[in-house]
Amino acid sequence: MLEAFVFATILCGFFGIILKKNLVMKILSMDVMSTGVIAYYVLVASRDGLFTPIVSGIETKAYSDPVPQAVILTAIVIGFSIQALMLVGVMKLARDNPTLESNEIEKNNTP
Repeated sequence: MLEAFVFATILCGFFGIILKKNLVMKILSMDVMSTGVIAYYVLVASRDGLFTPIVSGIETKAYSDPVPQAVILTAIVIGFSIQALMLVGVMKLARDNPTLESNEIEKNNTP
């Protein structure tokens, strides 16, 4: 059931990127899709029976891999920086164009 919600989040973001014409809404949809992908990665990485690799007196054999946590943190940071860069680009476009609709911007900038 949780996997269905994660895939629905990814699809909502994907369709938002395709169907929305406003550039800010496209950026927001990309962020929703990125959140869904990260949630799916966390869902796949969390399995039952795995323990955190902390030094203790308990003898366990099935340790969880800490590498996916590092990959997810890196993906979050890169996603945030890309989103900030795209918002700066939209701010620069907003100075020259009265609207943020992609169709209008294309009409205004074609010779």
